[in-house]
Amino acid sequence: MSSTSERTGIRQKALQEELRELVDVVGPGPLVDLLLERAFQLQATDIHLDPAESGLRVRLRVDGLLHDVARLPAEMTSHIISRVKLMANMDITERRLAQDGHIANSVLKQQRDIRVGSGPTIYGERLVLRLMPDASQLTRIEDLGFDEAQIVQLRKCISAPYGMILSVGPVGSGKSTSMYACLDVLNDKTKSLCTIEDPVERRVEGVNQIQVDSRIEFGFVEALRGVLRQDPNVMMVGEIRDPETAHIACRAGLTGVTVLSTLHANDAASTIDVFREFGIPPMFIADSLVGIISQRLLRKVCPRCRQTYHPDAAMAQFLGIDPSQAAKTDLLRGTGCDQCFHTGYMGRTGVFEIMTLDDDLRDAVLKGKTHAQVLDIAKGKGMQTLEASAKKKVLGHVTTVEEVHRVLTAFTS
Repeated sequence: MSSTSERTGIRQKALQEELRELVDVVGPGPLVDLLLERAFQLQATDIHLDPAESGLRVRLRVDGLLHDVARLPAEMTSHIISRVKLMANMDITERRLAQDGHIANSVLKQQRDIRVGSGPTIYGERLVLRLMPDASQLTRIEDLGFDEAQIVQLRKCISAPYGMILSVGPVGSGKSTSMYACLDVLNDKTKSLCTIEDPVERRVEGVNQIQVDSRIEFGFVEALRGVLRQDPNVMMVGEIRDPETAHIACRAGLTGVTVLSTLHANDAASTIDVFREFGIPPMFIADSLVGIISQRLLRKVCPRCRQTYHPDAAMAQFLGIDPSQAAKTDLLRGTGCDQCFHTGYMGRTGVFEIMTLDDDLRDAVLKGKTHAQVLDIAKGKGMQTLEASAKKKVLGHVTTVEEVHRVLTAFTS
């Protein structure tokens, strides 16, 4: 088992018992501190504090799924909630409205930030804590899950003198991580690099990072306009959410700036449709877009409890395996153990499809071709789809058919 797996292999039962033992002997402060410490050790991305009639339900999101770790007594609920809100500089007297807060790394005595969101429920105030990534650990493109051909493709996009590179997918699919990895490649001291984010997720040396603030009407549009007057070579826009941001980002990509951003779209070809809905002229879309990365995150088979098995007929058909070879083909799955919360999985990897816009695809955009037509052209030019990438991960003993079906329902149904 790898050292990373060992570090993250804190048992669910052990954490539950640890919290249960402390409930009666310590105050909310030490209890919250322990919970945060353990969440970071488990590499959780979120902590959910959900009030219920019977008490406070505490859950951690690990590898994309929520796991129960404690049920604290009802009499402790308000104390725990108030403690977190105080750490996040939130108004502890306001329980009726949603609030946003921030626990700085100085409070936590380590280089990690936490974003806190609160909101009312019928049983009291609910908190969700988003644990920001470790700023000191920028992930390299080679570590995200791209195969060798996709890495070559992506690096070719990044090396373009200007234009827009987008990462698309649902919430929590690793889009920002991919864009930070691209930014790291472009982080050259001879260039002017800026980011516009909400919030700034990782601090990157050599990059001018800007955080938008809706309270003073300083959003993505205002920040973009300002940055474009400051001689940028590379801009990373946290997310394209509206037509105005999309228009400005496209224009920037046409005027000599490399633009990195994220967008909510189902797959690479769907990005064209989203830009059309934003009212972007086809010529702007075709000329500004250099490459589109569509991605998802798949859980990896737990290295501690994995076992081999042979695919049945349906699995073999799905994976494109000759039925006569199914009995000779080994796949992996986890049986579930204390190390992986009895899920059979530990850690995640990305699966990707990369659509680079060449002359034929640009012509298809200009002529208003449909999503299906654009997709057919891209596949005809060798684009590896999300489903094909995911199947390779199964055959490569990284994940399971069940996990592929869970994450890529729209593509496997």
